[in-house]
This record gives sequence, C-alpha cells and structure tokens, in this order.
Amino acid sequence: MVRFVLAAGVALLIFLGHSVAIPVVSDPTTTVFSAEATVPPDVPHTDVTSHGPYDGPSPTTTGALSTDVLAASIPALPPGPEAYSYPSDGQLHAPEPAPYTPAGGQGTNGSAPVYRVLSDFDYESIALGLYQEWIELDLFHWGLATFSDKDFEDAGLTAQDRYLIQFMAEQEVGHATLLSNILGGSAPKQCTYNYPVSNVREYVDFCQKLTRFGESGVYGFLNHLDSRPVGQLLLQSISTEARQQMIFRQFQGLFPMPVWFEVGTPQSWAWTLLAPYISSCPENQTRLIWQNYPSVYILNQPNPVRINGADVRNETTGGHANSLSTAGVPADQDCLNSDEVGVRCAPAVTNNRSTPLSYPGRQVFLRWDSQLNVTYSPLEEVRDNSGWTVQPNMSTYAGDPAVNGTMYLILTDEDLYVTPFNLTQVNPHVYGVAAKCPLRTSKWPVYVTKSSV
Repeated sequence: MVRFVLAAGVALLIFLGHSVAIPVVSDPTTTVFSAEATVPPDVPHTDVTSHGPYDGPSPTTTGALSTDVLAASIPALPPGPEAYSYPSDGQLHAPEPAPYTPAGGQGTNGSAPVYRVLSDFDYESIALGLYQEWIELDLFHWGLATFSDKDFEDAGLTAQDRYLIQFMAEQEVGHATLLSNILGGSAPKQCTYNYPVSNVREYVDFCQKLTRFGESGVYGFLNHLDSRPVGQLLLQSISTEARQQMIFRQFQGLFPMPVWFEVGTPQSWAWTLLAPYISSCPENQTRLIWQNYPSVYILNQPNPVRINGADVRNETTGGHANSLSTAGVPADQDCLNSDEVGVRCAPAVTNNRSTPLSYPGRQVFLRWDSQLNVTYSPLEEVRDNSGWTVQPNMSTYAGDPAVNGTMYLILTDEDLYVTPFNLTQVNPHVYGVAAKCPLRTSKWPVYVTKSSV
C-alpha cells in the first residue's frame, strides 16, 4: 500500500507491506488556495508591424558585423584524442557521484546554472534565433489581420484553426521575451516585414517553410553553444516551434511528418532564408555576423496545391523560401477541389498524396541537406546563372527516403565531406542557398541571383 503524506508542500510516499482497495464516492472540493506568483512582463512588441518593401532613405549601415578575421576558413582536423576512449559496453566505468547517477555529463556537478551567453558564438546564435521569433510573432498576427474569416474558410480552415494560429503568435511572445532577457538590453528589436503571399494558401505555405528553416537553424547550433543552460531553454522553445511547423503542413493537407530526422543547418543559411523578408529595423539595431548568400530559385519547385504538384514551371513567389504561388492554377487542377482520396489536399490530421511531389531521378555541385544526409549532385548545362541537376536516390536508413519534407539546396564549388555536427565547414564553398519542398520529379532547374547582405 502506498500512503501519501503532504509535508511542506511535497507529496511523500510511504510504502506499506500490503494494500486494500476501498472505493469511496466523493465530490472534489478545492481546499487549498495560493497567492498568485509574480509574473515577469512580456518584451515590448507590436502584434502587426507595417508591411511592404522598404522605400525609405538609404540605410546608414549595411553588411555583416565583423572584427579581426584570423583565417579564411577553419581547417578540418581529425577527432580529438578522447573521441574513442569510452568503451560503450553497457557497464559503469567510474564511481557514481550520487545514487542512481552515472559519472559524466555537462552541468551535472551541482553548480547553479546561469542563463546568460558566454561567447560571441552564443550571442550571435541566440540573436539570430530572436530575429526568427520576431518575424514569426508578426507573421502569425499579420495573417489573421490581413485575411478574412471567409478567406480562411475557403481554404478549409475553421475558427478553431484560426485560434490555433493566434495561440502560436502568443507562444512567440514568450519565445521573444525569453531570448531578449537572455541577451539583455542590446537584444535585437522587432523589425518591419514584407511577405511574398497574396492569399491564405500562399500564407500557410510560407508559414510552413519559415518555421521549418527557423527550426533547422537552431538545431544546427544548439549543441555548439558554450552556455549549456541557455541551450536548455532554447531547446524547450524550439520544440514548440517544431509542433507549429507540423501543424502548418496539416493545414496544407500535406503529410505532417514525412522524415525520420530533422536537418540542422548553419546559422548563415538560416539568415540567408530569413533576411530577405525584413523590410527595415529600428535605428541602432543590433546586427549579426552571419553571411547572406545569393538566392537559389527552383524553377520547377513542386506546387502542393496542384493535383500533379510536380508538373510545374515557375510557380513560386520568388527565391529563398521558394514558397508556392496559386496564380495560374486552374480550378480543375486544384487539389482542394477534388473529392478523391489521395488527391484532395484539404486541411487534415494526415494526408498521403497518391501522386508524389518529387522522386529520385528528377533532373559547381548542388548539395542536398536532409535529415542526417549530405549528398552532392553535379549542376549540368550551366549558363546565364542557371542550370539543372538530378535529384539523387538516397535513404537515411532502409525504409526512410532522405529527400522528403523541406530540403535545403546549397550551391557549392566543392563536394566537401561534412556531417550533421560540422556542416559549417562547407560555408566557404557556398554560392547560393534555397529551401524547397520536394513533392517528386527528375530534373531540377535552378537559377542563382545576387543577394545583398
């Protein structure tokens, strides 16, 4: 039998030798009241900022933040001397610092955690995450303020769905507050933005892609942070964002989680995909160190609003995110108008499209980053900043095609061997960055355009 004893607000368990179950019928009552705890304030913010392309005076400051640069790149080195020393045999190899506590780990020696950045790497990475939280806060509010209830309902989204987007915006207030408090008074402030969408379905697709590369950008640096306590808080924030991204896929009628692993990307890739949608920022805004690469346009980016999403050409609203455009999609080719299972793409908990949106064999080096894989494919017939490549046939493990969900296509000048923990090694060889949603083709035309920092 287990007896519960309340002592100083802690439930204690007393184990007795036997137990007897005695049913009792009673009405629950509230017998304990507690004073409301002090609640820290939210960071100052605007639900919906001004929008549209920047049309003011020339910026007073441009370019990435920089100081003395010690080398053109960080050299690739072999593993450290202790990398293979632990036997990994299922046995304990050191004394336990406390009962039921194995030796090792970071931040496990009892020292009180301090939630502050410890290096330039920490500050610049968390500041990038804050820029991402700010744009998501604005984007979610903006969509609800811009499109009518009928616009959402025509896209299959109900009042409850709209409230879910509102709740996501409220989550972003918390995320922005958390990261602002970690960085202190110099934390980047909310900017104004310009989104490449004109209707609800384009809006949902852009939200799905924006949350995807924001999530991937954090995964790329999270385990490199010097401050483990800050990493813990950020992990609990980005886990929420992963749920947001999956929900936007469900709003699109896409399969909600089509991969076994989510990819992590370097900070400069995330900044390249985010920065083009910022119109302007406040005076004396904290700048970032990260590089802004040229945009890569996917000329036949699959369009998930089409019944045959792979049979497309120039149906995006631009480079960078390569988000979908509904313009030019006739009603008889719109999957929302179909009643056929496997074809209809109305919002749902899960949908599995019978006609895949991308497939192996779909037609410098072009690098494909997905899940745990890094794969290169040659760019063919390069001329006038354009060319094409073939989608490689690859799997993470047997039964898990690696090319699925949102892919990151990187234009490089060398097929450098890198893995998930050291992707930034390839940055000196990058000439363009794009995010794409594979839906299944063979030949992938791409176009590279110049991009400002």
